[in-house]
Amino acid sequence: MIFGKIEYLNLLPFHVFMKRFTKNSQQKLTMEYKKNVPAKVNRDFLRKSVDAAFISSIKAKKQKHLNLGIIAKKNVRSVLVIPSKESKSDVESASSNLLANILNIQGEVLIGDKALRYALKNSDYIDLAEVWHEKYNLPFVFALLCYHKDKRLYKKIEKEFLKREVKIPQYLLKEASKRTSVETKEIQNYLKLISYKVDYKAQKALKKFYKEEKALRFSI
Repeated sequence: MIFGKIEYLNLLPFHVFMKRFTKNSQQKLTMEYKKNVPAKVNRDFLRKSVDAAFISSIKAKKQKHLNLGIIAKKNVRSVLVIPSKESKSDVESASSNLLANILNIQGEVLIGDKALRYALKNSDYIDLAEVWHEKYNLPFVFALLCYHKDKRLYKKIEKEFLKREVKIPQYLLKEASKRTSVETKEIQNYLKLISYKVDYKAQKALKKFYKEEKALRFSI
């Protein structure tokens, strides 16, 4: 099984879980990871170069997916727009660039760990998830865990991951801190802003996002 891996901090709990999940499983013998940024993981998945991955919600619309995703409860600090007269997309993103257009927010889009680093040092930014929540009183679903086959396996992954809180060992937090230049305490604070279960409100948020995307498309 080849899994498209995005090494952003928001998926650190999932990667820790998967390491444990495969430890005593036959899946460990066949599990491989193909690392890349979200936009490229999207392409790999759609080309079937990977068997499963967290796919940007706009690209996951017609794909088989679990009730497992990357969800901002309110603010998120890792999906930002730095206001300016000219808009600039983040090449690593798909849903976030679109979200900025839907919300009619002009400027430079920043996502991922670099956005979090910016938010920790600056205040001149707009948090897109926060604006979405203020406007619709809904969370925002940035990605969904999609798969091509082996539904039973992925449903097991979903069930096991969601039924317990994943504790991240200190040594892995330190490794993540060194890799991203974000302090361990800030990583822990950031992860409190993220949820992973696509519950009723998240499903409602997805439907709203797809409706707004369609309206934007037909207005151009």
